[in-house]
Amino acid sequence: MNKVLLIGAGGVGSVVAHKCAMVPEVFGEITLASRTKSKCDAIAAEVKKRTGRDIATAQVDADDPIQTAELIRKTGATLVINVALPYQDLTIMEACLSAGVDYLDTANYEPKDVAKFEYSWQWALHEQWLGADRSALLGSGFDPGVTNVFTAWALKHHFDQIHTLDIIDVNGGNHGKAFATNFNPEINIREVTAECRHWEDGQFVETAPMSKHQAFTCPEGVGTYEIYRMYHEELESLVKHIPTIKRAQFWMSFSPNYLKHLEVLQNVGMTRIDPVVYNGVEIIPLQFLKAVLPDPGELGQTTKGKTCIGNVITGVKDGQPKAIYIYNICDHEACFAEVGSQAISYTTGVPAMIGAKQMLEGKWRKPGVWNMEQYDPDSFMADLNVHGLPWQFIELTPEQAAGFVVA
Repeated sequence: MNKVLLIGAGGVGSVVAHKCAMVPEVFGEITLASRTKSKCDAIAAEVKKRTGRDIATAQVDADDPIQTAELIRKTGATLVINVALPYQDLTIMEACLSAGVDYLDTANYEPKDVAKFEYSWQWALHEQWLGADRSALLGSGFDPGVTNVFTAWALKHHFDQIHTLDIIDVNGGNHGKAFATNFNPEINIREVTAECRHWEDGQFVETAPMSKHQAFTCPEGVGTYEIYRMYHEELESLVKHIPTIKRAQFWMSFSPNYLKHLEVLQNVGMTRIDPVVYNGVEIIPLQFLKAVLPDPGELGQTTKGKTCIGNVITGVKDGQPKAIYIYNICDHEACFAEVGSQAISYTTGVPAMIGAKQMLEGKWRKPGVWNMEQYDPDSFMADLNVHGLPWQFIELTPEQAAGFVVA
């Protein structure tokens, strides 16, 4: 039986633990570890209640590769599923190489002291992982992750060339709080306030954060929302591995309430990531803000509504222009009923489990460091339908695609 080590006991970690426990034929012994063992114990109790399965728990400082490697060896895991902080990607990868096991994460590495996230640090390890005969799968969440697989599936089955890609992430949910983020506040706010970059004519073009926006109407009655263009890491890998893409953009919905709160927090310095001295102690304002904001892992109890995440893709097939929209709609309340989570954690955690399943089954495993779109998409797409994230696609006219008219 496969043994896996799951690192990270936040909202996503809880979903991954539940979903792995629901597939016992693939995931044998599961160990959940984080800096705070009591969080792991609480998740393990919920997993036991919902699935009847026991999972082990452990304490680990994932910033310490030696300690992490020791835990990997102790558990006998052959795969580490990293849903800790993106700052810890490199130390966990180092620990995996030391212990001789495979690796999976959901978000690319970023340094603590610079609001910069990109794949360069992890891609630089490819030869090292190749030589060690170990496999690392990067970005197995939804975006990045499923959106990459959607693109690869579209290229395989519907296009000879992809020319434009627009990834549109809408959260139509309402958590009832004055202000909260749907995933780790520190990471969320760093991402949202970063300079926007989109790919156009062979280069990334930089613009002010969220300076371009428009209305978007989701299919299946999810609603109409304002979406804002921002940078997201899957653009970096997709334009590298699918070089026919002429323009690639990422869009995310934000409510006026969220944006107003964020503007105020920025104006008063609470989103700063450089240290300030308070009562003789150095603190990072954004980390302090994270401590006082609602825990995203607890938002499932109050969140209602649906997410709608998908790709509008244009290109050519047999010399003719073609356009499609491929998407998933996920219900917050249904997610909470199944695993005690809101849909943002669910849509990240389920693909992490599926990516791990692909690796353990040998379908998606080869030495080196790889992104999702570099594997055959069909088995992953099939598993999305089985394990809680069913997808749909519709044909569009080029005019509909240009105007994001999908409903």
